[in-house]
Amino acid sequence: MSNLEKKISLPSEAIKIYKMIDENSKISIKELEKQTKLDRGKLEHFLGLLVSNELISRLDIVSHQVFLTNNGKEAAEKQLVERRIAKILKEKESVSFDDLSKALKTDNRELNAGIGLLKKQGLIEINKGQISLLDKKKEVNKELQLILEKLLSGEIVDTSEFNELLFQRNLASLEEVKEIRLEVLIPYKEISTLIQKVSDVSRLTPEMIRDGSWRNTTLRSYNLKASPPSFYAGRKQPYAAFLDNVKQKLCALGFKEMRGPAVELEFWNFDALFQAQNHSAREWSDVYSVSEPKHGKLPKADYVDNVKKAHEDGFNTGSKGWRYKWNPMKSARLVLRAHGTSVSARTLVDLEVPSKYFSISRCYRPDTVDATHLSEFTQVEGIVVDPSITFRDLLGILKAFAVDIAQNENFKFKPDYYPFTEPSVELDVLDPNLGWIEFGGAGIFRPEVTKPFGIEEPVIAWGLGIERLFMVKHGIADIRELFNHKFSWLRSADMSRG
Repeated sequence: MSNLEKKISLPSEAIKIYKMIDENSKISIKELEKQTKLDRGKLEHFLGLLVSNELISRLDIVSHQVFLTNNGKEAAEKQLVERRIAKILKEKESVSFDDLSKALKTDNRELNAGIGLLKKQGLIEINKGQISLLDKKKEVNKELQLILEKLLSGEIVDTSEFNELLFQRNLASLEEVKEIRLEVLIPYKEISTLIQKVSDVSRLTPEMIRDGSWRNTTLRSYNLKASPPSFYAGRKQPYAAFLDNVKQKLCALGFKEMRGPAVELEFWNFDALFQAQNHSAREWSDVYSVSEPKHGKLPKADYVDNVKKAHEDGFNTGSKGWRYKWNPMKSARLVLRAHGTSVSARTLVDLEVPSKYFSISRCYRPDTVDATHLSEFTQVEGIVVDPSITFRDLLGILKAFAVDIAQNENFKFKPDYYPFTEPSVELDVLDPNLGWIEFGGAGIFRPEVTKPFGIEEPVIAWGLGIERLFMVKHGIADIRELFNHKFSWLRSADMSRG
């Protein structure tokens, strides 16, 4: 039976909304909310009744609008920097850079940008550090200023002529706007005789039973075919939940958590790990250096002296070291932690034997961002010290990460080289989207790493990119997806289990 043949029961408020939608073609929910003065929850309830009776439909309209950035809002309120510069220059014959900076109360970057724009337009002259305006009657970028002020006031304006300039100067951004509009499927006049007005009371209450009003009340009928509203309970971000799960597993295996600072001395990040001071990985292209302060305080002098000897002549390890003059000032430089192994290096001080430790550390490297790399990443790091530990035990731990945590049976080991371990191994796992990808490296710490801290027993160590473990486990092809704000993924992604 079609809607034009059957009776339709609707509360009076739903009928009123139905008429409003019929009179206002493709009205938005926001506009309807203003006109009805109903709260959004109540309005959605009545719209649900109309949709379930196939009287109206909801249309998702996507458009792109220009919005001011923080820079754009500031320029709209205070005027564009080039206009402020021109205003000062109109009042004086010439002004020095310093005086102009003080008058504008702005930083040099913004001042230089404004001067550059005025010079490009041929409006100023700079002679021996003095800036003068060539045409004092000229209005500088008046049209662009008006556009900014209109956007700030909420007006919808045509910015097409200025879009490139707005975006290049970071004054505005183009954003996607989603809007829900409502459209009538059957006009109200065609079906008005079939609409039956009913009460919107949906359940009996104790008061209705006590005062007898239930006898004169028609309860709203239920549409058993209607879908209930979606309910999204609070939950942890899936990747954060995965990190917690890995941490719990390692703690359950008896590992103790070790910690270290994100801003680290090169001593712990490189020198204590027997990485030569002229190694290419210590250049600016592979590590973030701290500009202020540039240096930190080195640890206990005995440890520094032992590490120095390990680099210069091998200390008491039987090695010849790197055979160069070790520089304590370079070792005291501050960097952002480039790998979690720096946390392991710190833990070698006063290390208990036997013992086992792990850390989940945020690390930073100036990598090119792509599907498998970010400029910052999380590394799961671990060390085990025991007189009986062997390289075979290390392979067993790496297998556990591949099979039990990443849940992937397709893994392989490859020989590798690291300055601080020997022998060394690389763990690779086969991902259906990306092919063979490197999870990380591992090995047995060299004597040049352990003996300067008084450790004679073997120490196995590993450092794995935990984002890649998560990606393989959940079939994610792009590492950037782990940190997106898409509700569709945040609500539907499987939480870590097992």
